[in-house]
Amino acid sequence: MGFFSRLKDGLAKTRKSITEKIDQVLVSFGKVDEELFEELEEVLVTADLGVDTALRIMDDTRNKVKERKITDPLKIKELIKETLVGMLGEETQKLDIEPSPAVIMVIGVNGVGKTTSIGKIAHALKSQGKKVMLAAADTFRAAAIDQLEVWANRVGVDIIRHQEGSDPAAVVYDAIQAAKARKVDVLICDTAGRLHTKKNLMEELRKVSRIIEREMPDARRENLLVLDATTGQNAVSQARTFSEVTDITGIVLTKLDGTAKGGIVISIRSELGLPVKLIGVGEQMDDLQPFDAKEFVEALFS
Repeated sequence: MGFFSRLKDGLAKTRKSITEKIDQVLVSFGKVDEELFEELEEVLVTADLGVDTALRIMDDTRNKVKERKITDPLKIKELIKETLVGMLGEETQKLDIEPSPAVIMVIGVNGVGKTTSIGKIAHALKSQGKKVMLAAADTFRAAAIDQLEVWANRVGVDIIRHQEGSDPAAVVYDAIQAAKARKVDVLICDTAGRLHTKKNLMEELRKVSRIIEREMPDARRENLLVLDATTGQNAVSQARTFSEVTDITGIVLTKLDGTAKGGIVISIRSELGLPVKLIGVGEQMDDLQPFDAKEFVEALFS
């Protein structure tokens, strides 16, 4: 099964909560009027897109209806698709890792699939012929270090780890020295996943960033935030909080196949302006793929 088919299957619950309801509204109206727009707006709000995003989509759709003098309600669906692709960005977002070396710092709260995402990213990059190394800098949970080591062994890449409770910046420092010595193309750093106080998190991420900048000043940089799609608007709140403490270059959205809240992709882009770079729709090693807006909207409405 190709990724588009898996994406289509994975978005089945979201499709029920958005697309099928849009279809029901459009079929029940004989003409295009304000009441129709209000009904569609309500569908989008209740589908966990968030009020601001829903209003933005419908404002854009209203404008297109006026400009193109559309009178058939059934034609509105294509306009909504067009609006969504426009909001999400036409181009597929790629990881900024060329030329080598590159450092990817991965952040996110515990439980969102951060370690698994790192393993899958490492697998994808290794499949492209890149030399990859992992740094276990989430030193506050022994389980996080062990879990990352399991993934390193599974994928067949090197890992740099210290004991539980070690200084995360020290782990990253050692990993950078090892990466330079072994001529690694991409170093992926796991970081602590707690949000209990912004101040601690901010200091920690700043410290790690300073080490990377000082020791690998010419490296390409990605700061990826991993979010769990099943948490809906809570994921947008997490993204907002992390945006305040670090410069996020892209989102990795996991568990899209287990939720009716796949519209969160649109909210993140619309409300925070952050590009979704990778999406996960399953448990397989290759189920984390680059995000393609056209493909996503097509799968959502197919």
